[in-house]
Amino acid sequence: MLSDFNSSKFKFWSFLSMVLLVFVHGYNLNIGYLQPWTLPGEPVTITAFTEYWLANGIFRFRIPMLFIISGYLYAIHDSRPYGQRTRKRIRTLLVPYFIWSAVGLLFTLSLELNHYTGELIASTGMMRIDESRHFFSQFQWYEMLVSWIVSPASYQLWFLRVLFFYNLMYPWIRWCVTHPVARWFFFSFAFLAWLTTSGWFIIEGEGLLFFSLGVWIQKTNFNIDTPVKWLHPRYWVLIFVAFSIVKTMLAFGQPFHGIELVLMIMHKIVVFSGLITAWYGCDRLVVFLMKRPWFTWLSAFSFMIYVMHAPAVVYASKAIFTYIPHYPGYRMVSYIILPVILISLAIITSLLIRRSLPGVYSILTGGRGLKS
Repeated sequence: MLSDFNSSKFKFWSFLSMVLLVFVHGYNLNIGYLQPWTLPGEPVTITAFTEYWLANGIFRFRIPMLFIISGYLYAIHDSRPYGQRTRKRIRTLLVPYFIWSAVGLLFTLSLELNHYTGELIASTGMMRIDESRHFFSQFQWYEMLVSWIVSPASYQLWFLRVLFFYNLMYPWIRWCVTHPVARWFFFSFAFLAWLTTSGWFIIEGEGLLFFSLGVWIQKTNFNIDTPVKWLHPRYWVLIFVAFSIVKTMLAFGQPFHGIELVLMIMHKIVVFSGLITAWYGCDRLVVFLMKRPWFTWLSAFSFMIYVMHAPAVVYASKAIFTYIPHYPGYRMVSYIILPVILISLAIITSLLIRRSLPGVYSILTGGRGLKS
């Protein structure tokens, strides 16, 4: 069974990962689509360096952390029938996925109806489907259906989609990670898929590796309380910080042949070292904050922060860059302030819905956060 402290620790990192996700998506440099090998495409400044270092470095452990937690927690409940667990995951993952995918598309459509906000939508390229069509309202009905199911405007929802399929595949994943021979082949494949950032509609390299790792940790009773010597955070924090800084410096430096490969490998080292540093090295922070009533109250809204912040963060960033004067430091200010505003709006909206329409709130969140 999960100890009280680790239960709190899982809640802490689930909430913090959602908050950090908003800041990652608030990244506002010229080339906004971040991959491990992404080059900023602009000169280095304090703002540009800091944003890249955080959004494509320090904060990137958050999704692997969520997948490990999800795999671990799912593996705990093996006593429950597979069919029962699958039906529950339809309610907690699939239903919110389709609802919030529709919300994101309807929100986008409403902005397209206004001339000024419609121009913003077009300039983001979010809904561009070919050279002549830049709006969701220009889609054919079947293209709208595909967008709703496969590529929602609320792009962060991919996590719910692939997590649902990993839950469906759980009996096979459990067998693979616990079988003495199969696990070597399975983890080799999953590691390579993660290392190469490979992804398919229902199988995505980062999710497959870390969800399966969470299952393996639970099934083998791996010590998640006290690190073995080679996992001690005092060593990994140095690697975490050093590699994230060097990677950022290389990204802004003079490009050279093979730089994408170097950045990709360094990125994976940063993610892995960040996971170890966060999990084993921040226990005092976890204890301090989880004893604060205001923090535990806020953590109940983590799911709504996750589903509500995008695509609004993209449209709001574009509006700031288009309509607000470019005063000194405006990009860094917007990078800090905009996520805070979106997080606050998500919490306020959640509070209003939860108080006035608790049944609707339960459906929207898959039953999450009903109690503070």
